[in-house]
Amino acid sequence: MTLVMIAMMLFLCTWLGIAVYLDLYGQRTLPQGEYDAAIVPGCAVRKDGTASGALARRTQHAIQLWREGRVQSIVLTGGIGRHPPSEAQVAARIAESAGVPAAALILEEASTTTAENAQFSAKLLPKMQEWSVVVTTDGYHCWRCRRLFARHYAAVETAGSTPGGRLRIRGALREVFSIIKMLLR
Repeated sequence: MTLVMIAMMLFLCTWLGIAVYLDLYGQRTLPQGEYDAAIVPGCAVRKDGTASGALARRTQHAIQLWREGRVQSIVLTGGIGRHPPSEAQVAARIAESAGVPAAALILEEASTTTAENAQFSAKLLPKMQEWSVVVTTDGYHCWRCRRLFARHYAAVETAGSTPGGRLRIRGALREVFSIIKMLLR
């Protein structure tokens, strides 16, 4: 085996190892307690204006925390991506149809990245940066979300949902690249 092949194998093994770690990290149990809000990072809206599977999962997780009384409000983030309406509006429709009153929802509709979800949402209300929040997202996305949102909120936890097998693998592998980009900035 050549040195280049060994280096490539080490690189691939490291990439896969990090992806597995991210997936396991996202499966942690949310610590007991109450939070000021659940925050749903935006995700794709389909051509027909409905939520992608990831946006629906993230929103349902936040709704469950609200029903359990663990959060007082739900912050829905995300502007208009490839298809209107905004990601936050689509998530709000899901929450409202599940019985969450509009008064419990806070929408941030300008962001286009996870970093912007965190930054822009923390400025929606006075003293929001002092809130304790739980970010509901796909499990493999939890590690990065916790770090990005911690830049803008006093206390941050994450609660991961688990997509199907193929999406879970693809998402975790792609998330490694996103983390590298985040760390380089």
